[in-house]
Formats: sequence, structure tokens, C-alpha cells
Amino acid sequence: MSDIRDLGKDEYPELLREIPDPPAQLRYEGTLPLPGNKLLAVVGSRKFSPYGREVCESLIAGLTDEPVTIVSGLALGIDSIAHRAALRVGLQTIAIPGSGLDRSIIHPRSHAGLADEIIENGGGLMSEYDDLMPSGVWAFPRRNRIMAGMCHATLVIEAEKKSGTLITSRLATEYNREVGVVPGPIHSSTSEGPHMLIRLGAALIRDHNDILELLGLKRKDEAPTLLDIEDLTSDEKTFIKILENPCSRDDLVRLSKIEIGTANAILSLLEIKGLITEELGEVRKTF
Repeated sequence: MSDIRDLGKDEYPELLREIPDPPAQLRYEGTLPLPGNKLLAVVGSRKFSPYGREVCESLIAGLTDEPVTIVSGLALGIDSIAHRAALRVGLQTIAIPGSGLDRSIIHPRSHAGLADEIIENGGGLMSEYDDLMPSGVWAFPRRNRIMAGMCHATLVIEAEKKSGTLITSRLATEYNREVGVVPGPIHSSTSEGPHMLIRLGAALIRDHNDILELLGLKRKDEAPTLLDIEDLTSDEKTFIKILENPCSRDDLVRLSKIEIGTANAILSLLEIKGLITEELGEVRKTF
């Protein structure tokens, strides 16, 4: 087991320094978040369903080899599923328990081994509490503000309408962070929280590509099936040839020398076929 130490203020995760009430101290064990990685808080119900487990594991597996660090609370349920899923696919994971970091007071006791495994695999443990401070109900909302504050986005997987998970998502919104939500079966009580968040404007998460987008990373959707350029019309081929280098729509139409109305119709068709995309004012090929 590595040593637990005080983090200097300059070592705090960058986003955590920006929140209105950053922790006065942070005790840390293990490896700090990898430079350049996006931090994703994964939160959800302790009373998870088989659906919740499967979704959590598959979404995190989809992030394999991406510059993403999974952050969660070392609790029963979705928290520990998220940590273990990250370990399984080689993603860094950081645990923030609602207690100190000494293994004698980690709660639940059964997760002391998981804490060690996180450290052994290049992850970290973080707490604002003294090492021997036991967990209490009062500690969890304060812990949640650290998770929400340090992460670029929060992902919610199963939560009842009144739960700590929703505190984390509310704080993430207050801190101007992204919130993504996995929808659930409409008759399940653990779908009530996520569905309420979606109605309030949280991003709907269907797969790992939606998570990448939430984090500001490039989607890795499957390449479009229509990739035989010979099947395209001559005008479509003209646009694809120009798009060897991305450019604005106006420049694209001008370079094609195709009448503007026709050009826009062709571009719409290429977009429907999944061969081009337009983002931030630039049109580019997707293959």
C-alpha cells in the first residue's frame, strides 16, 4: 500500500480549484489523474438492477483506450461496479469515499480490497477527511461536491427521486459541468431520477460515443457502410474529393461550382448517408 499524503493546493484537480467551496485539505493515495485525461464521475443507485450493472459495465468498456479517468465513491452498487469495470479494461479510476482513507474505516469494509486494487493499478484514493474519520450520512453530500467539482462530466445510471446521486448531478449543473443520464425501464423506481433529469435537460446517454461527446472528445461511431465511392453520383464525388481537407459549407459550395440549391441538397444527402458531418462551422468527411 502506498503512502497517504496531503495534496498541495497546486496539485488539486484543476476544475476542483474553481468551485465556490473547494476542500481545505485533500488527503491522497496513489497516482494523480493522468495529465490530459477527461474526468468522468459515474454515480448511481446502491440498489442497482441487472440492467444498471450491464449498462454501467458496457458503457465503461466502450471507453477502453480513451483518455478518460473514471471517478466514483467506492460505495455499494453502481460506484463499485464502475470502479471494477474501469479496472477490467485498463482505465484509470479514482475513488472518493465518504470517510478517511485508512483501510480500517473504509465503508463498506468489503471494499478495502477494492481500494487496494485501485492503487495497485495506477489509480488513486482522495478524501478531504482525516485518515481515521469514519463515514456518516452528513459526509456524503460534501463528498459528492468533490466528485462533481473535479470532473468534466457526471454520468447518472439509476437513481431514485430522492438520492445522493441527484445531489451530485445538481452540483455538477451548478458548477457548469456536463450531466449525462442513462434512461431506464419506465416502471422501475430507479428510473425516476434519471428520467426527471432528462426532462430537465440532461444529455441522454445511449452508448459510449455519447459519453465521448459529453466529455468533448471525438465520437468513434462505426464508419458508414456506404464507403464505395464508385456508388456515388459525380456531384457527390466532387464534394468528397474537395473534403480531403475540411472546410466551411460556403467554401465547399464555391469550390464545387455547383448551383447553391442543388449543392445544399447533395450535402444533406451525404450527411444522411453518414459520409460527412458538420460541426463548429466546418464540414468534414467521416471516413
